[in-house]
Amino acid sequence: MANNLILEKLEGVKQRFIEVGDLLTKPEILSDMERYIKLNKEYKGLQPIIEAYERYKLTLLNISSAKELLSGEKDEEMREMAKSEIEALTATVPDMEEEIKLLLIPTDPEDEKDAVVEIRAGTGGDEASIFAGDLYRMYTKFFEQNGWKAEVNRFSEGTAGGYKEIVMTVTGDGVYGIMKYESGVHRVQRVPQTETQGRIHTSAASVVVLPEADEFDVVIRNEDIRKDTYCSSGPGGQSVNTTYSAIRLTHIPTGIVVTCQDEKSQLKNYDKALAELRTRLYNLEYQKYLDEVSHKRKTMVSTGDRSAKIRTYNYPQGRMTDHRINYTVYNLPSILDGNIREVIERLQMAENAERLKESNI
Repeated sequence: MANNLILEKLEGVKQRFIEVGDLLTKPEILSDMERYIKLNKEYKGLQPIIEAYERYKLTLLNISSAKELLSGEKDEEMREMAKSEIEALTATVPDMEEEIKLLLIPTDPEDEKDAVVEIRAGTGGDEASIFAGDLYRMYTKFFEQNGWKAEVNRFSEGTAGGYKEIVMTVTGDGVYGIMKYESGVHRVQRVPQTETQGRIHTSAASVVVLPEADEFDVVIRNEDIRKDTYCSSGPGGQSVNTTYSAIRLTHIPTGIVVTCQDEKSQLKNYDKALAELRTRLYNLEYQKYLDEVSHKRKTMVSTGDRSAKIRTYNYPQGRMTDHRINYTVYNLPSILDGNIREVIERLQMAENAERLKESNI
């Protein structure tokens, strides 16, 4: 991309950055919390572009100054210094331009949100539930590495261990933008604990990652919700099966049902269930966006079909393969200990390459 075209685009972004900054100081914006939050989010999103713009503009200015010095300088030592500076600065320009190209591509507006993560046992009976438990352990370790907080909303334990289903809310910086790459079917190939003849079985678990909706994203009318209470089940001490603290919410217009039994307080369970219901309603519309994007992209890196097989964990070979980008590593124990950052970064790179092809930048 020509320098002047980049500068033209960046100047337009800077004008919007200044405009949004001014709006955030106006009384009518400060009194409208919904609009203030949206503008503040936009302002923060523009900051990295402005910082890259300033670095890029300064580099071009320094190159121009060095060239000007070179053209009028007769001292050979000064000329050599100018040439070295021009060479060093010019070498940094292509990387800066690539960074700016990516920054100028509109990001998924949901990437900065917290996330609701669901893990469900699929085909494979007890072994699938055990594998769902392994995935839960892998993710909780990954959350700890990132300083994120995970709260379990509900779970159903497998008869031989693990989980038939576990749903949690994960909060932290940019959770959804990272965890969205985990949505899909995860397949495991290994000898189950119950297998007496040492045969390798294939089982599966599905992972669904949803951006958590905030209170301004979806308005839910009280008359559209039916609330039921019941006794909690599973681990939890004396209050289990003795108090009606568990909550079931049914959204009458859509039929969506959510439950929460993790807290001993009925009020806390209600708040968590309501937040999940809001998220599920929000994702009815968000899925339309994912479907639209998925038609444009071939690799389905982070979009659309949540029933697609995305990854295989092969225990006999110590191998993990991500089928979306044909990426294989032979360090399965490390992966299962939550060290999935490199895999996600490679998926992000693949998606960025697709987005660059889509854009006109």
